[in-house]
Amino acid sequence: MYAFIEGQVCEKANGSIVLLAAGVGWQLVCSNSTLQAAPALGETMRCYTYLSVREDAMELFGFASREEKEMFLQLTSISGIGPRTALGVLGAMSLRDLNMAILLGDVNALSRAPGIGKKTAQRIALELKDKVTQSDVSAAADRSAVVPAAPEASDHIMEAIEALTALGYSSAEAREAVGRVRDQSSKSEELIRLALRAMAGF
Repeated sequence: MYAFIEGQVCEKANGSIVLLAAGVGWQLVCSNSTLQAAPALGETMRCYTYLSVREDAMELFGFASREEKEMFLQLTSISGIGPRTALGVLGAMSLRDLNMAILLGDVNALSRAPGIGKKTAQRIALELKDKVTQSDVSAAADRSAVVPAAPEASDHIMEAIEALTALGYSSAEAREAVGRVRDQSSKSEELIRLALRAMAGF
């Protein structure tokens, strides 16, 4: 119904932003990431929107980027994850970190989000693993002005995955292998060696 709303930031509260557009104050429910990306009061902001209609309520959700909105829609497509829970996931980590956790099947990272237990985290990793690509991680990193990027240390993980796929391993095999050893080194070369050893059964 509404693709986005662009207007003056009038209020920033815990969990919502009010934008003044066309003489109307639009209250948008949003994640902590979008709140952090919002400019100062009085400045202009564009929020991409999603209207949730239930029997007992109508809520307008706002997102600082199209990518965050798309991830929100993907999360809410999973059984047991409602809009508020999805916002909790989006606010618990940067979009790049979230994409990375899904890409690597990192259930521990996903389950640290509020309202997400191990079983739900497993469903997220399983159902979205084929919908998240390395380009999604890179795109999220490129939007550091809107959504804070993950620490640069994450780059070595992607480099190791790329190297393994270049050696002929499938993307799934590379992600699984690197995911098993990701905490053992902060250098891509060492991760590649450890991942190869893990796949060889050593």
